Amino acid sequence: MNNFSLNPLGATTALVADAPHAPDYVIKLTDIEKVYQTKTIETVALHNINIAIRKGEFVSIMGPSGCGKSTLLNIMGLLDEPNSGTVEIDGAPVKSYSDKTLARLRNQKIGFVFQSYHLINDLSVTDNVELPLLYRNISGSERRKRALAALEKVGLSARSRHYPNQLSGGQRQRVAIARALAGQPEIILADEPTGNLDSVMGNEIMDILLRLNTEEQTTIVMVTHDELMAKKTERLIRLFDGSQVS
Repeated sequence: MNNFSLNPLGATTALVADAPHAPDYVIKLTDIEKVYQTKTIETVALHNINIAIRKGEFVSIMGPSGCGKSTLLNIMGLLDEPNSGTVEIDGAPVKSYSDKTLARLRNQKIGFVFQSYHLINDLSVTDNVELPLLYRNISGSERRKRALAALEKVGLSARSRHYPNQLSGGQRQRVAIARALAGQPEIILADEPTGNLDSVMGNEIMDILLRLNTEEQTTIVMVTHDELMAKKTERLIRLFDGSQVS
């Protein structure tokens, strides 16, 4: 009897049950090139990037400012597309996916954490965490349940009715992490999550990410300038002038 599942495009595909040694990559980039062009100048942001992220890995990306780290993270998160090369999510190339399918993948599979938090000051902490769930077919009660559970994970249950401008920088970043967690993503992409924080708050945020990785096997890719934070992760990828450094 065959087992079947739906791929992101909605097509029915057979599951291969007898391939136990196949690499379990959730993100794979092959021969990625990204170039930004204007009328007068061409800037190579990424060149010959080949990266495979396994399920449950915690990987950090380091490099000087302007080396392509954020561009790389945006391509992994399907927020940007390369000029050439292949992006695969769960073994499936995404190049042929429609904008609607890409948006659904981003919303359901990937959680984003940004350095500048991107919280809405007019919304309560709980409402900020619920916000991405509005784009899914999820009831209001379920959205609230998930938001409160996510806030519990980051230690902010007592602040659920507060507003972002009533919180410290570290607390705002916790809200941003909770917002990513509420969607129950398999992957979290974090762009300088400790960059705006002092060392104490930065370590607290890092501890939360490490706990998510070890206890829930969440795959995490983190851009950072901090060597100490990077050394806490399983693997370090270095970039320089848009290229990987051995």
